Amino acid sequence: MHDLLILAIIWASVFVAAYLAHKTRLTPVLWYLFCGTVLVNLNILPLEMSIFIQDFSELGIIIIMFALGFEENTSNFIGGIKRSWGIALFGAVAPFSIAYFVTLHFWGNENTALLCALAMMATAVSLTMVSLKGEGLNNTPAATGIMTSAVLDDIGSLALVAILVPIATGEATASVSGIAWVLGKACAFFIVVAIIGSWLFPASQGLLKKLPIIGKINLRGFLSMGQGEYTILSLLLIAVAVGLLAHEFGFHPAIGAYMAGLVIHQEYFDFHQEQQVDFYQQAREIIDNVAFTWIGPVFFVTLGAKLIFDMALFLSVLPEAIFLFVVLFFGQIISAGLAARFTGGFNWPDSLMIGFGMLGRAELAFVVMNIAFVQYEILSLEAFYTLMLTCFMLNISVPLTIRWWKTRFI
Repeated sequence: MHDLLILAIIWASVFVAAYLAHKTRLTPVLWYLFCGTVLVNLNILPLEMSIFIQDFSELGIIIIMFALGFEENTSNFIGGIKRSWGIALFGAVAPFSIAYFVTLHFWGNENTALLCALAMMATAVSLTMVSLKGEGLNNTPAATGIMTSAVLDDIGSLALVAILVPIATGEATASVSGIAWVLGKACAFFIVVAIIGSWLFPASQGLLKKLPIIGKINLRGFLSMGQGEYTILSLLLIAVAVGLLAHEFGFHPAIGAYMAGLVIHQEYFDFHQEQQVDFYQQAREIIDNVAFTWIGPVFFVTLGAKLIFDMALFLSVLPEAIFLFVVLFFGQIISAGLAARFTGGFNWPDSLMIGFGMLGRAELAFVVMNIAFVQYEILSLEAFYTLMLTCFMLNISVPLTIRWWKTRFI
């Protein structure tokens, strides 16, 4: 099947998802996932997406996270990190422990249980943030708490991936130097982002203004090129560039894109006032349209297409998947919710919203499953399908629970 035909089918499904979301008053994300699953199981979409579609969907999630960071206030985010350490810690320890002991009981293999626990630990923040935006809740304290705790969670998850995967595959043992290297890279990335936001972007006004060439460059001049015609291209280039930087440091590129959006401030758009155009508001509207209407949805449709039904195998693992889903569902909500209330000082409505928002599983879960199932064949086919089905049910529960709690939350 031609790559452009695949893309056309996915874009057509976005219209279907938007119509269903309007009729059911549910977030479009849920229907993107649904459309992807239906299309791949009807053989309308291929079982294995081409490199072009995979990269295009990756670009979608990068732009989505950049758009969300672009709307966030930097001081709110920094303040949220101070409140979110407990959510990240307990919100990760609980699902890791639950998944480990449940899967150890199912299959009796410690390495399998270890990698299952690792896959079920990290939150898919992109799914949650898009669901919150669909409900108009993306700028609430709960949304900031979810995002900041997810960043901390991602750091811990990456560290554990680096430590536990070699142990489970028998290739290495844990070492202090290995752990220090992973944590050091995480700290270095955030220091680099801080330097970019504090010194490089406003170079001509900060400490770098005395340097030749660099001292005459700043982000405002970059965004204002060509009477503002290149503003959007400039922003997308920054999102992708910082995303690639994050990838080099071991993070998912979407985290880097979010941080890039976070350090771009409204004052950088104060140019060409003779045109009487609010370039900041215009940029936000265009970036949002790109992120949530025509590129971003490709990510969620392809994510839904990962769940391929083999009916006999599906029925055989369904009891295990449902049990694992139920215990993870309640374990995640209770652990993250209590942590938000008692370590972060959030009120009970916010705390429960944070618990619901931490349910999703996507990027890191699929990376770990790919390593364990494809590269090293540690997971059996039954274990792989159980995890896939569990992830799908957890992902569906995110927009449903957020939608259900919205009226009580408000």
